[in-house]
Amino acid sequence: MTFLEGTGPLGPLLPEHPSEFIVGIVLFLIILAVVWKKVVPTFEATYAARADAIRGGIERADKAQAEAQAALEQYRSQLSEAKDEASKIREDAKNAAAQVQAEMRANAAAESARIVAAGHIQVDAERAAARESLRKDVGDWVSAGETIASSGSSGGQKSAALYFELRLKGKPINPKTWLR
Repeated sequence: MTFLEGTGPLGPLLPEHPSEFIVGIVLFLIILAVVWKKVVPTFEATYAARADAIRGGIERADKAQAEAQAALEQYRSQLSEAKDEASKIREDAKNAAAQVQAEMRANAAAESARIVAAGHIQVDAERAAARESLRKDVGDWVSAGETIASSGSSGGQKSAALYFELRLKGKPINPKTWLR
């Protein structure tokens, strides 16, 4: 038995009767028309929808990336402005602190000068008062009737008084014998 036994005169691929060939071509054309009218449009619609979804996704991604870039630039701009403002505020604070410090130093120097001047005036007044009330210095000889000091009501006493001490050879002595 050979492999090609039972085939027609035209070979194994061609049908024996031409009517089978025509029916096969007509059925192929019907199936082709159904596929062309029903299946291909469904595939085309699915392909178009998928392509639109991909294009829309890419466009949305590009738009989102552009918005993110714009937001980043705005953030950087605001950050730069904030840094500049913070620097200006620090500089203004330093200048204000220096001004306050200079004013305080000037006020302190003026107050110090006023206190020193008042102290000098008071010391000079006390010296003058001491010079006026003491007529003699320590160790001076005094004659009878000579004024050695004048007295007043200073020193927290209720009445005017003069306090003094006499010494003889460095030792205190009672002044009653010397007073009238």
